[in-house]
Amino acid sequence: MTMSASFVSVRWPWGQPILASVPLARRNLLADRRRLLRALAGIAFAVLLMMVELGFRTAFIGSMLLPIQQLDGDLMLVSSAKYEFGRRTPFLRRLFYEARSVPGIASVRPLYLERRTAIWKNPQTHELFGIQVFAFNPDEPVFLLPEVADNLEALRQPDTVMVDRRARSSLGQASAGMQTELSRHRVKVIGTFRLGPSFFSDGTAIMSDRNFFKLFGVQSPNSTELPDVEIGVIKVSPGQRTLDVQHALRAALPGSVMILTKAELIDREARFHMQVSPVGPIFNVGTLVGFAVGILICYQILFSELSDQLSQYATLKAMGYYNTFVVKVVLQQAVFYAVLAYIVAWTACYLIFRVVGEIALIPLHMSVGLTVTSLVLALIMCVGAALIAVRRAIATDPAELF
Repeated sequence: MTMSASFVSVRWPWGQPILASVPLARRNLLADRRRLLRALAGIAFAVLLMMVELGFRTAFIGSMLLPIQQLDGDLMLVSSAKYEFGRRTPFLRRLFYEARSVPGIASVRPLYLERRTAIWKNPQTHELFGIQVFAFNPDEPVFLLPEVADNLEALRQPDTVMVDRRARSSLGQASAGMQTELSRHRVKVIGTFRLGPSFFSDGTAIMSDRNFFKLFGVQSPNSTELPDVEIGVIKVSPGQRTLDVQHALRAALPGSVMILTKAELIDREARFHMQVSPVGPIFNVGTLVGFAVGILICYQILFSELSDQLSQYATLKAMGYYNTFVVKVVLQQAVFYAVLAYIVAWTACYLIFRVVGEIALIPLHMSVGLTVTSLVLALIMCVGAALIAVRRAIATDPAELF
């Protein structure tokens, strides 16, 4: 690749060299089409790696938030010891009743969950798989899922469950009227709902609190005492400010429980999986690896091109052009590389997410946040590599021409 055809020594009448008006960076980029394609392939691979890591991290966190997003409540009452929504950490039922007496409360409805001991038998293959189970009083529904609301009467029947039709295929095909086993108890499927699996659970089942106590209760079968509550789903009375009711609840209840808005609970869960859960940091490390690989690839590409063009850059400096002009040309070329490679990577990532999202049944998609973040990382990656590589051209001495 040469730049001899990209500039001349003629000057405009006002003395500015004509080269200043020539798109030198673009011409350097297009001078060798094969080299351009190889460079774009390498940089696009690094950008794609970052996109995939960021996308899977977002999908992982999003899958863990699906049940919370479907809760029909303004405030959530949870144990202060609960660090993850899916972990069973109940609080005393006495506190649940105390919360009901606080002014401004329309309702406080209990939600129960089990993930550790909930074992589902595939109706077709009879294989056993772990799932998560949610339970509530059908007279006090807590979910926004329309299919659940339509089957409240059926949920009141003994040994009945509803199952997630977006559960992973390993759990088998469950439909209304089918019978199988949940934790070695015979249950009847009375309907399905649409939710989706998470990274820690292949599927979800919903049942009444009475059936839940029968399968997972810690009390003896003859006990009349109800178990402790996992989540208190609170609805604020019409006309009341949610924050005012939240402050009143915090003043009335001890520090052993937390009163969070639904948005706060979602944010708390997302931060836990992003910072503490082992999966979130793994994806962050993968993103950093992609970023480092991209800098190395882009540096090698630009350094190789600059090495081939040293005599041309020396000629520019001999004509009176300053190092700032050389840096500007190299940075423009790096930005062109970043944008073109990003377009290739974004297209490939969109197709990958469409396919993998349908197979893995996780909320994997190209969001606006992911698009902007990956574009900024691609630009920083290429510009950073250019600032390192351009030192080769800056150090070029015009005397090398002779």
